Amino acid sequence: MTQAQLEALLQRLTERLALALRADPFDLRIGQQVGAELVQSHIASAEGLGRTIEVIQLRLVRDLDLAVDDVEDRMARLLATVATGYARALRDRTLDEQEAIRRAAMMARAQAERALRESEARFRHQATHDPLTDLPNRTLFTERLTTAITAPGRGADRIGVCFLDLDRFKVVNDSLGHQVGDALLVAVARRLRRALGEHLVARLGGDEFVILVERTGCTEDVVKVAEAALAAVSEPALVDGHELTVSASIGIVERQVAGTSPMELMRAADSTLHWAKAAGGARWSIFDADRNRRELARYALSAAIPAALDRGEFYLDYQPLTGLRDGRVVGMEALVRWRHPELGVLRPDSFIPLAEETGLIVRLGSWVLAEACREAGTWAAGAAEAPFVSVNLAVRQLHRPGLVQEVQGVLGRTGLPAERLQLEITESTMMSAVAEPVRALRVLADLGVRVAIDDFGTGYCNLAYLRDLPVSELKVAGEFVAGLRAPADDPGSRTDERILASLVSLAHALGLTVTAEGVETADQADRLRAIGCDAGQGWHFGRPGPAVPHLDRSPALTDTAS
Repeated sequence: MTQAQLEALLQRLTERLALALRADPFDLRIGQQVGAELVQSHIASAEGLGRTIEVIQLRLVRDLDLAVDDVEDRMARLLATVATGYARALRDRTLDEQEAIRRAAMMARAQAERALRESEARFRHQATHDPLTDLPNRTLFTERLTTAITAPGRGADRIGVCFLDLDRFKVVNDSLGHQVGDALLVAVARRLRRALGEHLVARLGGDEFVILVERTGCTEDVVKVAEAALAAVSEPALVDGHELTVSASIGIVERQVAGTSPMELMRAADSTLHWAKAAGGARWSIFDADRNRRELARYALSAAIPAALDRGEFYLDYQPLTGLRDGRVVGMEALVRWRHPELGVLRPDSFIPLAEETGLIVRLGSWVLAEACREAGTWAAGAAEAPFVSVNLAVRQLHRPGLVQEVQGVLGRTGLPAERLQLEITESTMMSAVAEPVRALRVLADLGVRVAIDDFGTGYCNLAYLRDLPVSELKVAGEFVAGLRAPADDPGSRTDERILASLVSLAHALGLTVTAEGVETADQADRLRAIGCDAGQGWHFGRPGPAVPHLDRSPALTDTAS
C-alpha cells in the first residue's frame, strides 16, 4: 500500500483502540481484531508487533488525552488482546500459506507427472511407429508378435504373418521422385489400415509392410487377409497429380504357435515373399517347408563353392567330339565336377546355376579354363592332330573386361596353342552380346582361338546374324538329334532330319563346322554322317570321363603314337 493508505489504516486502527479504551463495558475483542487486521494488511513481522505495542503503550493514552479511571488496566489488557489477535492471525496466515504451498506442490507434482506421462507416451509412440505413415514399426510389430507367441496359454493357438512388398516401387522413386514415392507409401498404408483394421499392420521400412493375423483357424484365414491387402494396394491412387497403379507381392506363413519363434516366422515369410516375387509379382505365395529346405541346401552349396575351389574339390571330365567321317577325336569338351566331401560327386547342373546366380561362375570358370588348358597341353604333345579342348564360357565371363588378357595369360602359362582352345558360348548369349564382348571374341578369334555356339537351335536360330560374329563352329542342340532315334520312315524323324540337313547346309555355306550333340546310337551317327554333319558328341562316342581313355580310342592319335 502507499504511504497515505498506510497512514489511513493506522489512523483507523488507532481510533478503534481509543474507542475500546473508552467503551463501557470494556470490549477485548477489538484488540484482537486490530491485531488480526495488522497481519491481514501485511504488517506481519515480529518487529512490527513490537513497535505497535510500544507505540500504543507510550503514546495512545497521552496523545489522545484519555481520562479513564482504570485506563492503565485497560491498556494492559488491550495490548494483550492486540498481541493475541496478531499472533493468532499470523499463525493462521502461516498455516494457510503452508497449505497453499502444499497444494501448489501437489498440483505441480501432478502436472509434472502428467507431463511426464504424456512425454513418455509421445516418445513411446515415436519409438514404435513409422514417422512417415504412422503405422507401427518393426519394434512394435516384433513386440506384438513375441507376445502372441510366448504369452502363457497361447501354445495351442495358430498364427499367421503376411510379408508384403510393393512391386517395382523403385521405378516410382526413380521416375517421379522420392516425394511422390513417399506420398504413395502413405496412401498404401492408409488403405491397408482401412482394409485390415482388425489386424496389426506395420511398416518395416522402404516399401515393405507386414500384417499379423492372430488366432487363425487355418491357412485360408491368412490367404483371405493377403487377398484383401492385394486388392487394397492395387486400387489406382492419385498422388501429387499422378494417377498411379501399383501391385504387391506377399509371402504367407501360417502355423501353430507352439514350436515356432518370431525370428523363424519372419525368416519364413521373407523367403516366401521372394518366391512370390520370382513368380512375377502381384500375387501371394504360401510357405512350403520342403521347398525352403531345398532353397537352404542350394544356398549352403553356393556358399561352399569358394572354399571348395581352395581345397581342390573340383576336377574335370571330358567328352569327345568325334569326326563322323573318320572316327577321329577332333576335340574334347571339358565338364567340371565337384567331389563334395558329404554329397559325393556333383554334376554341373547342381551347382553351375548357383555359381551363375551368385557371380562365383567367374572364379570357377577361370579355374576350368586354366585347368582344361593345362591338361590339354599334355595330350599327344607334339602331335599335329592333337584334339582341341572345348571350354564353356558363362555370360559373366564373356562380359568381363579382362577376358582377352585372361585367355592369353592361360595359353602363355600352359603352352597350349591358341588353335587347340575352343570357347563355347550359348546361342542366346552370343545373339544378345553387346559390342565389347563381341570385340573381345574377335580378338581371340584373330589369335586362333576357336569360338563355338552351344545348343544351337534352342534360341534365336538366326544363321544370317552369324555372318558378323567370329564363330567357327555350331553345336546343334540334342533336341533335334533325338528325333533321329526313330525309324527313318517316321514323319517326325524325317522332319528333324530335314531341319538338321538345312542347318548343316547353311552352316557350311557360312564356312562353319557342325557338331551334333546328344548322339546316342549308331543309327543317329549314320544319318548325321549322311547329311554331311562334321562331328558328333554323345554317349555313342563316349561318356564324360578322364581324357586318356578317349585319346587312346582316337585312330589318328593312335597312328601318330605308333
